[in-house]
Amino acid sequence: MKKVTKGQWNGYDTYILHSRELEVTLLPRLGNNVIRIWDNIQQRDVLRHPEESELDFYLQKPYHFGIPLLAPPGRIRRGQFTYAGQNYQFDQNTANDNHIHGLHRTQSWCVSDIEEDEEGCTITTEFVTSDDPDWIRQYPEPLKLEMTLRLQGSSLNQTYKVSHLGENPAPFGLGLHTWFMIDGEPGRWTLKLPVTDQFIADEENIPTGETVPLGTWNALNQGMNLKGTNCDTMLRIGDKPVEALLTRDDGYGLRYTADPEHFKFWVIYSKGEADQFYCIEPYTWLPDAPNLDLPASETGLIELQPGQSLELNIHLEILYPDAPIS
Repeated sequence: MKKVTKGQWNGYDTYILHSRELEVTLLPRLGNNVIRIWDNIQQRDVLRHPEESELDFYLQKPYHFGIPLLAPPGRIRRGQFTYAGQNYQFDQNTANDNHIHGLHRTQSWCVSDIEEDEEGCTITTEFVTSDDPDWIRQYPEPLKLEMTLRLQGSSLNQTYKVSHLGENPAPFGLGLHTWFMIDGEPGRWTLKLPVTDQFIADEENIPTGETVPLGTWNALNQGMNLKGTNCDTMLRIGDKPVEALLTRDDGYGLRYTADPEHFKFWVIYSKGEADQFYCIEPYTWLPDAPNLDLPASETGLIELQPGQSLELNIHLEILYPDAPIS
């Protein structure tokens, strides 16, 4: 059961990690996205996954499915900023000539290692940004990105290693746009998300850096029922645990956690009134961070030094009704 097998999606190789509880499908050649998690126990999809008939839409907006990497996440005003004396101009790919959701789309990653053992299975993939002319044109400092997926029972650990191969300090931010299914039954689901306050966004939906009290979102700290919620909201974690707990009324659910050292923000996004899915997105930086007149401790901007490597960990655990929630 604890093995990695190969499959296909629209002619592209997939790698499927198996445990008794879960099947996790990775699509390395089209953005290295975890496009599906199938729960063998509950016989349901954990994530919104792309059907084969949706190839064109996936190629246009791959961040609408699975657990896509956003590097960097969110909007950048006019796609432009200057950092350490170097100009960065990202493609203006959304309203008001701004940039959204980073340079990573459908790049091809290489599988560098597969391991299977008594406890679980692991796959490691990698990508060097200078191999992509479009990426290096917009972000001129080359990076090596590596991702390791480890499936063990009902737990999936995702580790990103970022190595700076260039010669100048570079600003870095990472996020995941994770699409969790709620099966058209939002009233059965509750989200507990410890946060301290929410960020103000301007008319272009770019954070100003200012915060306001949570208001109705304060219910997230105790647990908010998702029925009737409609959000595209950026929240600060502050001194609280980096943990999202999404549970169904029968005790089934998931726990989603990330490194507290680096992940400072959550975005919750329902794409209209919550119905089929609900996005719970961990971010390391505040969108438009390089343009904000705030210290890195406030924006989450990570300065990568030449030769530096950084590791970021995200953990997803499926919770079953007969298992205790700690």
